[in-house]
Amino acid sequence: MSDDRRQNLLDNAVQQKDENNLTVMTMFEQDASVGLTNIDTEDLALPFLKIVSGLDPILDEREDVRKGDILNSVTGDIIKGKDGIVVVPCAYQRKFIQWAPRGQGTGAPVNVFDPNDKMPETKRDENDNREYLTDGSGEYIELTAHWYVKVVNKDGTFTDALIAMKMSQLKKSKKWMSMIMSRQMNGSNGPFVPPMFSHMYRLKTVGEENSKGSWHGWEMSVEGPIQDATLYSSSKMFNKSIEKGEVTVKHESEDAGPAQKSAPAKKNDKLNDEIPF
Repeated sequence: MSDDRRQNLLDNAVQQKDENNLTVMTMFEQDASVGLTNIDTEDLALPFLKIVSGLDPILDEREDVRKGDILNSVTGDIIKGKDGIVVVPCAYQRKFIQWAPRGQGTGAPVNVFDPNDKMPETKRDENDNREYLTDGSGEYIELTAHWYVKVVNKDGTFTDALIAMKMSQLKKSKKWMSMIMSRQMNGSNGPFVPPMFSHMYRLKTVGEENSKGSWHGWEMSVEGPIQDATLYSSSKMFNKSIEKGEVTVKHESEDAGPAQKSAPAKKNDKLNDEIPF
């Protein structure tokens, strides 16, 4: 077979493959959302983006994971903390979450309170700075900052996720909010503050420590304003869904893994990677 003949056959095969791929993509588009019409928010789990700590059971399960990596709780995807992840903040909420003592309970919160809700009486423990209920149950309430974000993937796609910041990371949450509120742009009527979901931010992780231990925390920087109209529209829709209460969050204690259940900690234990105030 001549070289020209061989090249023609190769070109035809590549063209046929491209045409088949185009046909399948067209079929996908024609059948968009088929089979998904009866699914609501109760059937979906909003992914959490969490920093892997030294106590996380995933370190024993996967060799590719290190402390300080960023874990998607639903997909299991791992992002290296030094590289970080690009997100669009879409909404923010403050929650007061009541937890069972470490190593006890189902792993789900006992209660979740909004700031204006009536909550049980608590007293701060000087050993770990947690707000423990005064009824002697060992349960405690944690102030948690919820950041609802769009994750911007390297291939240009984007997905919903939640970042929960508590304890020492509440300072990072305040810093991020200050960064967002300080943004200004010039419009036809002069300077204005753009919406929360107008800019992209890169979130990395950094090592931190104090007298109570060491851990990894968030570090955020501005990537720039959104240029993709589809991303902006999707971020705006996510914001409205959260404001309407259409997004369901299924909390799970970070202490719910087998390694923590087998050896419940006492209130005054000093543990690296359990983030202190």
